[in-house]
Amino acid sequence: MRYICSLIFLYTGTAVSASNLAKKSFLHGPPSGWERLEAPPSPDHLITLQIGLKQHNFEGLVEELYKVSDPDHPSYGNHLSKSEAEEFVKPHPESLVAVNEWLRQHSVDLASVSRSPAGDWATLTVPISRAEAMLGSKYHVFRHRELGGHAVRTLEYSVPRDLDGHIDTVQPTTYFPPQAMPDSRLSKRSSLSRVSAMGSNINSSCNLSITPNCLRTLYKLDNYTASANSTNRFGIASYAGDYASNEDLQAFFKQYRPEAKGSNFTIVLVNGGKYNGSDFGDEATLDVQYATSLSYPTPNIVYSTGGAPPFTPDYEEPSNTNEPYLDWVQYVLNETHPPQTFTTSYADNEQTVPLDYAQRVCNSFAQLGARGVSLLFGSGDGGVGGGDSCTTNDGTNKTMFQPTFPASCPYVTVVGGTAKVNPEVAADGASGANFVTGGGFSNYFPQPSYQSGAVNQYLKAFGTNHSDLYNASGRAYPDIAANGNYFAIIEGGETYGDSGTSASTPVAAAVIALLNDYLISQGKPPLGFLNPFLYSKGYKGFKDIVSGGNEGCGTDGFKALKGWDPVTGFGTPDFVELQKLV
Repeated sequence: MRYICSLIFLYTGTAVSASNLAKKSFLHGPPSGWERLEAPPSPDHLITLQIGLKQHNFEGLVEELYKVSDPDHPSYGNHLSKSEAEEFVKPHPESLVAVNEWLRQHSVDLASVSRSPAGDWATLTVPISRAEAMLGSKYHVFRHRELGGHAVRTLEYSVPRDLDGHIDTVQPTTYFPPQAMPDSRLSKRSSLSRVSAMGSNINSSCNLSITPNCLRTLYKLDNYTASANSTNRFGIASYAGDYASNEDLQAFFKQYRPEAKGSNFTIVLVNGGKYNGSDFGDEATLDVQYATSLSYPTPNIVYSTGGAPPFTPDYEEPSNTNEPYLDWVQYVLNETHPPQTFTTSYADNEQTVPLDYAQRVCNSFAQLGARGVSLLFGSGDGGVGGGDSCTTNDGTNKTMFQPTFPASCPYVTVVGGTAKVNPEVAADGASGANFVTGGGFSNYFPQPSYQSGAVNQYLKAFGTNHSDLYNASGRAYPDIAANGNYFAIIEGGETYGDSGTSASTPVAAAVIALLNDYLISQGKPPLGFLNPFLYSKGYKGFKDIVSGGNEGCGTDGFKALKGWDPVTGFGTPDFVELQKLV
């Protein structure tokens, strides 16, 4: 009881002195497109806060995650239920007491506070004046220059120092309302003459433009038809106000997958997300057209998420274009039966994502994996870094390879990119690809044990090249790869060619969705978190890519070698072999 009493003593009053505050988030300025106005907000203006409480037994969740994901463990495939996973991440009673007392001392009625099912998130609405006192912050009015919308936000916030160990994050203090963000992360888009559907043979035309039939033949999907369509589902994460047109999808089906014509995707709106089928974007168009055509007739669900997360500007990425992964994953975690497979084609420079935010998002991915959900993310299109300088943003201005997030999270499966067919090679400048496949080592997350053997073998072969430019003990990626160069898409009735790991990711995810269909149709559980399977025996179902690299940061980057490498992982999928292995 001494601990609780000390908390009561500390939080008495309307504010805490600056010396007793721990800073949780800081932005140098508002996101791109927003400007601060001179007039302050009314102290009575209401704002809704989400408080992320420390999860008391996340280590136990990870232990269960590896048990149910390891094909050699007796618990393999015995995924946790929603309530079982929540039991691991609910906050410690001391955290609940401490945070509740803090709220009481700031005149927050606890009966008005809503809680997540696990209790690790508390949502409350308070006046600006109270939020400022609670968070040691100052709120301002911001205006979007183009759209004219207004928002009341703060650029930094803190919590009482004794609460720092009980609270991971408070949002959306540094979130801004959803606004239009850049259309696409794809390296290049160009006009393309209408490509024929072609037969079932791989030929030279697939080197000029990739179509669903190229991929179905290349990865041996052409003789498989999904059948568990009442239970198996395929999720597509979409951000940045990017939409796919059903009219374009039907034209795409007519040209490249006629038997799918008439089928569609379902839309789920998350955190202010919107859907406007006439305001299409490259990213969503590419994701939807290839996810649906390759996994047909598996139901596809597009999760359209709004908002913008905390952001730390760096030299290569000065505007706030990061995606609100946390809002999306929280929504999915609250679903009793989420899709068994998800594809996400977005990637951000790891150093632009605040560490506490990245950790909380990564923890949430682990929850989904433990519940039997396979999460696939793109490795990025900038090789070992997004630009030649690759300058750190920690004040030292060092040159370092720049990993991407969420690819750096150890609880997701990361997809690199290849180009050409027969043989496939790593997508790089030498291959003639329109992008350079991302790959490297995290500076945030340590290297998980499931990949240490494969990574050590690669590092021995690669030698000490560039050893001062990357963290060899960090989580290494990608895990696998798929073709990503010059994909035919139909947008606004016109045919274009798009490239990037944004193309590779829905392809690899479609393969996993079909493997899950195969398992579920036989009464077996889905694959769930893939990596322990991939690194123990699943790699045998992938074709090793041994040509190419991922240059960047003014260097030649890493090289594709025999076995796993941080360029194309274990290589590209062979569906027939993977069927045998699962």
